[in-house]
Amino acid sequence: MPTGSPPARRPSIALVLVAAVLALVFAGAGPASAHAGLSGSDPAEASVLQTEPKHVTLTFTESVSLSDESLRVLSPNNERVNPRPAQHADGKQNTARVELSDKLPQGTYTVAWRVVSADGHPISGAFVFSVGKTSGTVAVAGTGSPDDTAAGRLYAIFRYVAYTGLALLVGAAAFVLVCWPAAAAVRPVRRLLAVGWLALAASTVALLLLRGPYETGGQVASAFDPEHLGRTVSGRPGAALIARLALLAVAAVLLKRRAVRIERHDDGSPAEADARSRLTWAGLALALACTWAAAEHASAGIQVPLAVPVAVLHLVAMGVWLGGLLTLVLLLRRRGNDQDVPASAVGRFSTLAFAAVAVLVGTGVYQSWRQVGSWDALWTTSYGKTLVVKIAAVVLVLCAASFSRRWTARLVNATLPAGENLPLPERERVSALHMVGGPAAPAATDPGATPEGPGRGGDGDDTAPPGPRADGHRRALRRTVMLEAVLGVVVLAITTLLTGTQPSRAAAETVAVASAEEPQAKVVTVPFDMGKAGRRGSVQITLAPGRVGENTVEAVVYTADAGLATVPELRLTLTQEELGIGPLDARLKNQKGYWAAYDLQLPMPGVWTLNITVRTTDIDQVTVHETVRITSPRRP
Repeated sequence: MPTGSPPARRPSIALVLVAAVLALVFAGAGPASAHAGLSGSDPAEASVLQTEPKHVTLTFTESVSLSDESLRVLSPNNERVNPRPAQHADGKQNTARVELSDKLPQGTYTVAWRVVSADGHPISGAFVFSVGKTSGTVAVAGTGSPDDTAAGRLYAIFRYVAYTGLALLVGAAAFVLVCWPAAAAVRPVRRLLAVGWLALAASTVALLLLRGPYETGGQVASAFDPEHLGRTVSGRPGAALIARLALLAVAAVLLKRRAVRIERHDDGSPAEADARSRLTWAGLALALACTWAAAEHASAGIQVPLAVPVAVLHLVAMGVWLGGLLTLVLLLRRRGNDQDVPASAVGRFSTLAFAAVAVLVGTGVYQSWRQVGSWDALWTTSYGKTLVVKIAAVVLVLCAASFSRRWTARLVNATLPAGENLPLPERERVSALHMVGGPAAPAATDPGATPEGPGRGGDGDDTAPPGPRADGHRRALRRTVMLEAVLGVVVLAITTLLTGTQPSRAAAETVAVASAEEPQAKVVTVPFDMGKAGRRGSVQITLAPGRVGENTVEAVVYTADAGLATVPELRLTLTQEELGIGPLDARLKNQKGYWAAYDLQLPMPGVWTLNITVRTTDIDQVTVHETVRITSPRRP
């Protein structure tokens, strides 16, 4: 890292921080893409069919995978009426269809569904339709979050552990290979590498076992069910987890070989070995990141060929930055002058971390555009609101990082050989090695001699005695790096939460598709008969939009031969019998040809009874009844 004075670097640092904050207003967490959403159904939600349907078909916004319990149709008595599991309709991967039993009794049926979207996340829901007429039902279908199960909560925990293990393994390896190769022999660093490997391996095994009950909403005990395991390993998420275990086996071999070489003090050709190790570990880190990107968020949605490599770079940069920070924290906390991390290694990590953050910002800009889609979505969707919290945490991280870079520059300058920045007359050159905090090495009698000491390892860590100023800078750096690491862990936790949240763009697309197919009004036609000639006909009632809140009501009276009829009075009241609400008077007014009201307020969703009174003469009137289902208001 260039080690000029801090003021000289402030303009570029400030520019990068401003750009990062602006970019991270849209920055998403880790790789992300669109969860699937239900875009339509046949029969439609809340519809009343006059004939029995032969099957139920659901259509989603993207391809989904199915299990035996993906689609259940329950009768009013809570009996299952689809004898066989769901299949894709006509080979379309974004559909699910089940055949129904013959001779369905009249009443209200409940459709409960749970499928896995292309990005690997389960989604679920339920709706009702009726045959012949609406009725009460005792069927129970869960309507909570698909992740709100014991298996779902455990899966989320181990997903976080996996991210943490990746960061520790990749970050510690990058610090050793790029910043300070001698750190490979330091016991805390070796332990950190081992902890990272164990955390990633253990969490991967747990995720592989929990994948089955996570997808189906089953019990945790079913994790060892051979049927679930078979379905998991045959799917894309399961294959990615198995590939991750294979890559971790390769990493274990590499770590073991490195440990053996350190114990034997046999590094071969240092330059050649380091170059080969850097290439090997870089390829391994990219391959490990691919096991996330190829099976989760980035693998679905728009621009998948671009989104996958961007997601891989995002994950690797996260590991290099956060894992490297934790490695540096461990090294800075070590006591003893002969064990201090060299200032030049701290400077190299500062440069590496700066590059990693730049990659995080660049990839985050693209991912956030892909996921959020608009500024309004930051405040109107769960994904956007969670992202705002992450933005606040990232701003704090960037502030801590700016202080860390400042103290790093001061520490490196304080440990430069005396007189390096000042032009001095020609004099005898004396080379000496002095590790930060260590005793001065004997001066070399040969002007060209360059003594080496323990821990130098050819890293160019020549430093002058640090003195009190360098010790103070080191303590300040230790505090800011510790703060930066803690905040980084918080960001990682929010990132894990975001990976399980439906992105804003996907939510908007789901609402748009559903709105396009949803009827914009509820229309019912009710016949009436007063038992006299010329006293028969029907009333057509239109409720728009037919949801909770303010509605417009229009009523038209027809004669028996479908001609328009004029009546002296038409009254409409609505009752919600289950909740004991009503009757609510619509207060229809004669509009010269039809009757209407434009401010009917319906407070609750559910089945409402329409009580329609038609008066044809001063003494002839009749009251007829019909039901209509009022739905909940649309959510943004």
